[in-house]
Amino acid sequence: MVEAPAWQGPSEPASTAGMAGIAAVERDTGIAKDTLRVWERRYGFPSPLRDALGERLYPPEQVQRLRLLKRLIDAGHRPGRVVAASEQALAALLEQGRDRPEAAEAAQVPERDLEGFLDLLRQHQVMDLRRQLAQALLRMGLGAFVLELAAPLTERVGALWMRGELEVFEEHSYTEALQQVLRQAIQAIPQIALAERPRVLLTTLPGEPHGLGLLMVEALLALEGCACLSLGVQTPLDELPRAAAAHRSDILALSFSGMQAAPQVQRSLRALRAGLAQEVALWAGGRSAALQRRPVAPGLRHLIELHAVPAAVADWRLQQAASAPA
Repeated sequence: MVEAPAWQGPSEPASTAGMAGIAAVERDTGIAKDTLRVWERRYGFPSPLRDALGERLYPPEQVQRLRLLKRLIDAGHRPGRVVAASEQALAALLEQGRDRPEAAEAAQVPERDLEGFLDLLRQHQVMDLRRQLAQALLRMGLGAFVLELAAPLTERVGALWMRGELEVFEEHSYTEALQQVLRQAIQAIPQIALAERPRVLLTTLPGEPHGLGLLMVEALLALEGCACLSLGVQTPLDELPRAAAAHRSDILALSFSGMQAAPQVQRSLRALRAGLAQEVALWAGGRSAALQRRPVAPGLRHLIELHAVPAAVADWRLQQAASAPA
């Protein structure tokens, strides 16, 4: 006898207002449409309703649960364990996740008054939020601002969005405000302070739409005197070796938020490493579980934390000095 899954879908509501189609759910959660259909057949969740044309419609509470499942799977849990799990079991897994080494390291970041920024976001005071961020940057300096305020605040905003406590438009408002502050700060760094090398090309791969982490890395690299060029997000994979050659890049730096499945990320990185000139270093930043599975790609440097950026730059320069002709 097959045991019924722990998840029990909602009864059909009288209205479909507020529900999302499968394409919108894919964009919102980062879970592919095919995966959603497989889970529906295999685990009984999600359990979408159907519109008059037979198209799937997902209630908000299911979308919120899917965000949570994506977070757990990115942390290394198997779909078979979590998709049909009870709410209590998912809560226990989340609590266990807070005991991981990277979570403990993040907790050591000096406490700042994050709630004031979050209150401005919740009240939709975007101009005030931007002004407060800019003032904090002036007080703290760019490096401390990125590491001690921007990074933990961004993680907090992401967690609130995952739990459905922030709307998508609110998360976008926050991202845009922080991006504007960081871009202005990067542009204000005097050109005389930037060394000729390393020349760093920054982007994300197709399917990775989040560029905030990339911008924070660019800020830290600029503070280390690197000459940075950002291509923005989702640059086609086959364009990157040509772009690196055209700009005489020493390092290609990619940012990952966990939106993509591990096999896809690893295939892309292996193909990219094979296509890049041997002298171009390949760096990948982020806590995505796809980057923590070995082997990912030969010659790949994985920077889990932003704090690792200065040391990585110093290592690159030492290697260049050691290999230079006497």
